[in-house]
Amino acid sequence: MTQTENDPVKPKSGKWSDLKVRALSSMFLIPAVLVDVWYGGVWFTVLSIFLGVLVAYEWSNIANDDDAAHFACLSLAALVAGLVPQSSGTMITLAALAVLFMATYLIADWRNGPRTFWARFGAIYVGLPVMSLVMLRADDEWGAKAIIWVMLIVWSADIMAYFFGKTFGGPKLAPVLSPNKTWSGLGGAIIGAALASLLFSHYAIPGQIWPLVLLAGVFAIIEQAGDIFESTLKRRHNVKDSGDLIPGHGGIIDRVDGLLAVAVAAWIVGSVRDSVSPAAGLLSW
Repeated sequence: MTQTENDPVKPKSGKWSDLKVRALSSMFLIPAVLVDVWYGGVWFTVLSIFLGVLVAYEWSNIANDDDAAHFACLSLAALVAGLVPQSSGTMITLAALAVLFMATYLIADWRNGPRTFWARFGAIYVGLPVMSLVMLRADDEWGAKAIIWVMLIVWSADIMAYFFGKTFGGPKLAPVLSPNKTWSGLGGAIIGAALASLLFSHYAIPGQIWPLVLLAGVFAIIEQAGDIFESTLKRRHNVKDSGDLIPGHGGIIDRVDGLLAVAVAAWIVGSVRDSVSPAAGLLSW
């Protein structure tokens, strides 16, 4: 999520004022995440579940009035999505997430809480990305490459959208939902994702370059859509950031909204092409 780009009020110190803090935060976070991805196994599963619980916390704070029962339900969705797929399969996992999705309806009715789409969508928003990440990483041969590829194109799309949007401005992409998103930012996101995929696939997956470049461009659009989706959530609930966990970035959802969307898209594409190994289906063309 590009925090400043989604904030209708420009910082007084200039449009690049948060860049230093964002860069410093990323310098610590990115290497730690990549090491975890490389080791995989239980370490990556724990990381994915932990990410899901953080997302659950912020989502329940925003959409469910900080309701403890909703937070517990969404955290359970993260736990189920991380632990069940490899032992019981995706269909059982999806069924369990559907049950938790319905549980949010019952909790809202029982507690006379918010009954909006946002209040009830949390289990899906938390669970599907966690399941997708875990299933993509499960392949010993392709898993690490698949997750690193996904993360690189998301990060590159986010960074280039930020720079293109700030530098070129221009017509608004979604003025009602995210007023500071621009078409130039979307173009930058596509270029950034395509270049990242080109470089990564050239060195890590020879022979698969151009299909992955094209797919990265599509995923860049999905990444920006995930960004806009989260911006809409915040606007509907009149909050500026999803939280304050990461300096320069706001909350955890502000940082991973695009990743959550692309992870699910990557898992779907991979599963359609190879139901046994979504990572191989995603990268091997």
